[in-house]
Amino acid sequence: MTIRLYDTSARQIRDFTPLQPGCVSIYLCGATVQAAPHIGHIRSGLNFDIMRRWFEYRGYAVTFIRNVTDIDDKIITKAHEQGRPWWSIGYENERAFNEGYTALGCLPPTYEPRATGHITEMVEMMQRLIDRGHAYAADGNVYFDVRSFPQYLQLSRQELDNLLQPSGEGETGKRDPRDFALWKAAKPGEPTWPTPWGEGRPGWHLECSAMAHKYLGTAFDIHGGGLDLIFPHHENEIAQAKAYGDDFAQYWVHNAWVTMAGDKMSKSLGNSVLVSEMVKQWRPVVLRYYLGTPHYRSMIEYSEESLREAESAFARIEGFVQRVTELAGKTVEPAGEVPPAFAEAMDDDLGVPQALAVVHTTVRQGNSALAADDKEAAVERLAEVRAMLGVLGLDPLDAHWAGESDQSEDLHGVVDSLVRLVLDQRESARTRKDWATADAIRDQLNQSGLVIEDSPQGPRWTLGSR
Repeated sequence: MTIRLYDTSARQIRDFTPLQPGCVSIYLCGATVQAAPHIGHIRSGLNFDIMRRWFEYRGYAVTFIRNVTDIDDKIITKAHEQGRPWWSIGYENERAFNEGYTALGCLPPTYEPRATGHITEMVEMMQRLIDRGHAYAADGNVYFDVRSFPQYLQLSRQELDNLLQPSGEGETGKRDPRDFALWKAAKPGEPTWPTPWGEGRPGWHLECSAMAHKYLGTAFDIHGGGLDLIFPHHENEIAQAKAYGDDFAQYWVHNAWVTMAGDKMSKSLGNSVLVSEMVKQWRPVVLRYYLGTPHYRSMIEYSEESLREAESAFARIEGFVQRVTELAGKTVEPAGEVPPAFAEAMDDDLGVPQALAVVHTTVRQGNSALAADDKEAAVERLAEVRAMLGVLGLDPLDAHWAGESDQSEDLHGVVDSLVRLVLDQRESARTRKDWATADAIRDQLNQSGLVIEDSPQGPRWTLGSR
């Protein structure tokens, strides 16, 4: 058994060999909390949640770090626009991100450090970089000298002479316009911290290098994030960390975007779809299915039609789980192992689409067993389905999703009572062989969005797709 991952730095799929046998260390660039999350933000958390779950299924002990960038140019700009303290903007949106992760079933990280809690580590890193000739202070700023690090741009594979390095306001005193800020000098109305080079605040890139070193040491297995972070963020992280003396990440894994009309979903483009609003319109488990089941390196073009397709696909799985559970008369526990074809797909660069095909094939086999009144085979298929869904975080019988319907439980009970009355009328019509009336009742229920199934245990209803 060998897990293989696409390593952005190598531009190829590589066999995964952990630094420490039986253990996996992962650092994921988390939220910059200037605003509430859209589904594009949460996709990254979902993709790496599935990665973590698969490593754990394979028997690895996983240390998973997902940071919070709670000080940043955008956060400060938002604070000025809204007339609020910068930290209140950050905390409010940090909570919104965590609510989004939780709603979509992401396991909590091992640690979730905030940038502002690690200024001491950042100052220490800057001092060492200056001492080693890789950084310099100017006008209260501290810059990284990119020409001092020959390996610079190996991740993004750019040419230094053609490089356009993003720069912020007030970044004066650079020796080379391509040098990037480790520390930004204090400006009026901005939060600051004391350093040997003057009051100021950290640069974005320095934060992650310092926190990765703090929680994962000089070397760790996997660094993750969105494709848009390859440059400048991850490139600059590598330069800082390796110039400091760390080996840093052994594998670089990047997830693709959620797009709308071909553009990356972005607050600045005004095309974001907030998680807080989406969970009011769609069941969170359906959103997880929609965002988590495409391959992590493939783009997702957002549309309501594709969401409806995801809803229908998950409903087929969920309906099978419910039917066999009712037939068994008890909870069927997940199988001890997933089917070999599922494991093979997941081992091959987290091939969730191929793994999901195995889920749907197993569901079809289980439905055939139900039609043949083969209870034993149906139960066996359900055990396999639950094992696979558990890895994907999509098991309808998991306690997390079981609580999904708590708020609507009373309403469901009322609807169930009303539907049962109508179904009783339909059964009476069938008993007296009034097939026209029975069919008319069924058609009317279908038009109302209810799907009626006649099972050996009697008629049952479910909500149809939208």
